[in-house]
Amino acid sequence: MRILLTNDDGVNAPGLKLLEEVARQFTDDLWIVAPSEEQSGTGHSLTLTRPVRLRKLGEKHFAVAGTPTDAVLMALFHLMPDQRPDVILSGINRGANLAEDVTYSGTVSAAMEGALAGVRAIALSQVYAREGMGDTVPFAAAQAWAPKVLAQLLGADMPAGTLTNVNFPALAPDEVKGVRVVRQGIRDYGRTRIVQRTDPRGYNYYWFGLGPSVETPGHMTDLEAVADGYVSVTPLHLDLTHEPSLGALAERFAGQ
Repeated sequence: MRILLTNDDGVNAPGLKLLEEVARQFTDDLWIVAPSEEQSGTGHSLTLTRPVRLRKLGEKHFAVAGTPTDAVLMALFHLMPDQRPDVILSGINRGANLAEDVTYSGTVSAAMEGALAGVRAIALSQVYAREGMGDTVPFAAAQAWAPKVLAQLLGADMPAGTLTNVNFPALAPDEVKGVRVVRQGIRDYGRTRIVQRTDPRGYNYYWFGLGPSVETPGHMTDLEAVADGYVSVTPLHLDLTHEPSLGALAERFAGQ
């Protein structure tokens, strides 16, 4: 099995180093192509207005001066055109990628780019509590549970145009209750907070705060699974078409 690793925290991020350790349990044919700097929150963006630079760090190990999407494209179409990976693993992200996070996340977007190219792709993220900051974020749950989760996912047949989003809870490994396959959740945007501060020169600046999650019967979303102490596994697909609306809209435009 040939595996490509990438992320959005940057090529030197601790989570990427951990993912490399985990991936080597499954293969020796491992490539690392990741952004040279942190690209959190870049979503599925592509660099089009400036050159993308590539730096070789070692054997099958490269840094890309661009977004996670840039990194995957460089890997698939420049570095590995004749030896494409069997799977792309993106992460392990420092922080959660739950619910609508997937639309902003560079980690998930790197996996999306793989899915668009027809490569099986998995995004992995480590949730952390408020006291976990910077490089002190504990990855113990991911370290213990990622091999177990990947052992199942790497053997699964996933439909074309899909990817899998995995989140590890902010718990010690022996406190994790297991794995739940759940839907993507959604937060209550009506209660989003914008925190205003003032800098030393008297100018205002702002922080965005996330609203609370919306609870569902049976706690069947990724937000709730992680909050309940489980590893969440969520299959996502790239077709954003809302099927139930097709018929109604077609009737409105009939004859035009």
